[in-house]
Amino acid sequence: MAINIIFIFFCFLLPCCLAEEEPTRLPPLLIIHRNGTIERDNTILSLPFGMLVPPSPNDTQTGVSSKDITIIPTTNVTARIYLPKLTNPSEKIPILLHFHGGGFCIGSPFAKGDFDYLNHLSSQANILVVSVNYRLFPDYQLPTAYIDAWSALKWVASQKCGGAESWIVDHGDFTKIFVAGDSAGGNIAHNVIVWAGKEKLPNDVNVVGAILATPLFFGSKPLASESTNIIQPPVDQVWKYVCPSCEGGIDSPYLNPFGPGAPSLTQLGCKKLMVFVAEKDSLRSRGVWYYEGIKASGWTGEAFLYEGKGVDHVFQIANGPEHPETKKMIERVVEFVKN
Repeated sequence: MAINIIFIFFCFLLPCCLAEEEPTRLPPLLIIHRNGTIERDNTILSLPFGMLVPPSPNDTQTGVSSKDITIIPTTNVTARIYLPKLTNPSEKIPILLHFHGGGFCIGSPFAKGDFDYLNHLSSQANILVVSVNYRLFPDYQLPTAYIDAWSALKWVASQKCGGAESWIVDHGDFTKIFVAGDSAGGNIAHNVIVWAGKEKLPNDVNVVGAILATPLFFGSKPLASESTNIIQPPVDQVWKYVCPSCEGGIDSPYLNPFGPGAPSLTQLGCKKLMVFVAEKDSLRSRGVWYYEGIKASGWTGEAFLYEGKGVDHVFQIANGPEHPETKKMIERVVEFVKN
């Protein structure tokens, strides 16, 4: 009898128990365990573009110098700064504040994909780049990342008068400040320029332009293409974890700039805006929707839309700077910054 009970346990009951303990996975972002524990899916760290790499005092391909610094000591927010090779030591160049992607859960300004892309962008556009290591879920829920991003922009502006970061103080042109980001970083960039439209930056600094690459936006009302395209990971499922206190759920103004209760975008805190979408990206239609909504909002700035052909989400990071579509993207960013 005892043998039969053991047999039944191992053959039928144990597999059921183990199945109940299987976590819910939202690749490539999160693993949610049955006991309520949430951990980050670190698969990206094993991918070529996701591996963490150190800064370089002199990049062999571009001549760009980079270093890592702490920009907000109270919250331990750090950044990687890129300085292109300058022919004139006293030259003042535009400043680009960059936010990496990763669904507010993963990604890093120290990842190889970001490092390679920003090295080339800094060199070709002749801009000083500050790539922010904002705090991520599950260690911190939103709106922490937005607060870090705004604090980083204020930190950049504070360098204009009595700043301590020599690269920015000596070489930054504070009349030409841009913000940029891809995926969740593009979403952050949007929310930063909304904030900049409501609150003044230190030292009368203003944001000239914003560059959003395959930005992450969503809403409860599906777009036509979203009924056929499967978005992975599901934005609504991820959002309920990363921003559980956000009013409106997936129609929170953070995620849906045109949803109920969203602030007017007529006072968007920049003069021009560039949006990149990718032909194969399941979020492509949201990027177009965002661009068209901005154009129709009454905002008086200039907006531009470009599409990467035959490429997917965050193509400039995943495919590298030598990919033809990444080269085209960098060319357009150069033109956007210089004009």
